[in-house]
Amino acid sequence: MMQFALQLAGVAAQEIMPRFQHSEVEHKADGTPVTEADTESERVMRQLIRETFPDHGIMGEEQADVKASSEYTWVLDPIDGTASFALGLPTFGTLVALLRHGHPVLGVINMPALKETVYAELGKGCWALNKAGSLERQTVSSRVRKLDTAYVSSTGLYNSDVDPRIGSDTFTMTDLIQKAGKFRFIGDCIQHAMVIRGEIDAAFDTMMNPWDNAAIIPCVLEAGGLISDGHGNTNDLVHAESLLCSASRDLHDEILATIKRK
Repeated sequence: MMQFALQLAGVAAQEIMPRFQHSEVEHKADGTPVTEADTESERVMRQLIRETFPDHGIMGEEQADVKASSEYTWVLDPIDGTASFALGLPTFGTLVALLRHGHPVLGVINMPALKETVYAELGKGCWALNKAGSLERQTVSSRVRKLDTAYVSSTGLYNSDVDPRIGSDTFTMTDLIQKAGKFRFIGDCIQHAMVIRGEIDAAFDTMMNPWDNAAIIPCVLEAGGLISDGHGNTNDLVHAESLLCSASRDLHDEILATIKRK
């Protein structure tokens, strides 16, 4: 199944990279951007799943769910970070996950423009393949436990005290930005991959969907990190509406307390 998940990410990259920095951007009904690379890469992944595992369900960002109540369901985000892709920035990725009875058992974060892939299967560790072709086991950082010395990232300020226009569950991002040792807006799946690789200490997304979450969850857990929604809940994280991953329990708890709506 892992080899097939990596194959899915590979066929998606074949549709994405020729269109990178050459795609026109349209907007869906909810205002989010979409390109031909999004739709075509999801199409080829779905086609390969149907041909190989016709009984499996499919859930994706660009098309309707198919057999989503099946024992096995593939969850696809063809381009996580379409806004970055549309700007010609390499900070986007393809997310592929496999659910069994609704729980993620493996995940792939493929970053084709960076030529790096992070992947994990529950119980088998988290691994990264870099542009040089080296495969290395990944573990989160052990260098910090306190927020004031931590390197923290977020995708944006929506659904926060800074920009409450989108979303109804406002998090206090102002406090997080001011209290973190270092804070950057890195964005989308790239920031979670950086936590997994030990390059930063925590990443928080204030608004998420199942196709954003599913692949990240097993990768963070197998790298030794912690993951919850923005309120600390760990049940049904695939459908969490926000997502926090961090390198230690102390740091995780301090961030949760910091972002809690006052």
